[in-house]
Amino acid sequence: MATSNAVAGFLARRRVALVGVSRDPQDFSRGVYRELLARGYDLVPVNPALSEVEGRACYPRVQDVTPPVEAALVMTPPRATDTVVRDCAEAGVRSVWLHRGGGQGAVSPEAVAFCREHGMEVIPGACPYMFLSGAGAFHRFHGFVLRLLGKLPA
Repeated sequence: MATSNAVAGFLARRRVALVGVSRDPQDFSRGVYRELLARGYDLVPVNPALSEVEGRACYPRVQDVTPPVEAALVMTPPRATDTVVRDCAEAGVRSVWLHRGGGQGAVSPEAVAFCREHGMEVIPGACPYMFLSGAGAFHRFHGFVLRLLGKLPA
């Protein structure tokens, strides 16, 4: 489990890749994308199937992003996550959040182990909404329940 310091450290970074942003404007990943942009993050979309997302250039891989990002929020299926964390390591990204709202999300044991073995700070699960002030009652409640269950940092 990640520490609250890891979450705060990740959210303090301003230039962040959102890897796995969807083609579908109604997808949850696009909501996260818009919310982080609205909060002043310099968010960079990463998806090999897209050339732009809502007016911003979209990159096929993290190591293609210029200038480089400080962190990566990964919202891919677990089968793609292992490749993404390797891409992050190659690009020099040292802080990775493997999104999980419900179900497995982007988390894979192999990806978490790779990050830790390579000195990368990893947040294996949860959703940034749970830690953003004013993100809404549903997200705060979801975060509260997961904290009670010991599945989120205090």
